Amino acid sequence: MQAKAESKKQLTASQEAAREPFLPLIRELARAYQAFCSFDEEHIRTLGLTGPQFDVIATLGNTSGMMMGQLAEKTLVTKGTLTGIIDRLEQKGLVRREVPPDNRRCFRIVLTNEGEKVFEEVFPTHINHLKERFSQLSEEEIEQITATLRRVRELF
Repeated sequence: MQAKAESKKQLTASQEAAREPFLPLIRELARAYQAFCSFDEEHIRTLGLTGPQFDVIATLGNTSGMMMGQLAEKTLVTKGTLTGIIDRLEQKGLVRREVPPDNRRCFRIVLTNEGEKVFEEVFPTHINHLKERFSQLSEEEIEQITATLRRVRELF
């Protein structure tokens, strides 16, 4: 009898949890992210890169290079994954590791001349691709959505 009562409490608790007003927000946030990733990554692949490779090249573009830690902070790539991405981009001849003379324990990641050419080609091309969709929003909507997403991120 007691097991049935506890089971009923759990069911009630789960029913209550299912009524939380933020659940539709989580679904829409996840669906928006999935839709964006699908649109974004499909185009990046046509440019001959993976999403994380594009992220690294786009982050390094218009810079004199970055230390690995700085690059990890500025990209959407985890530090553990970043080393493999840098290895593959290095194999493609798009980046190189440079050891700074003042700190021989670390290295700076720099776009090669070929990497700069790739950046100059793929970055504007991809931004124009994204602009097709984002131009459907007004500047005010973009500001509101950005502020709201920043607020959501700050909750965590």
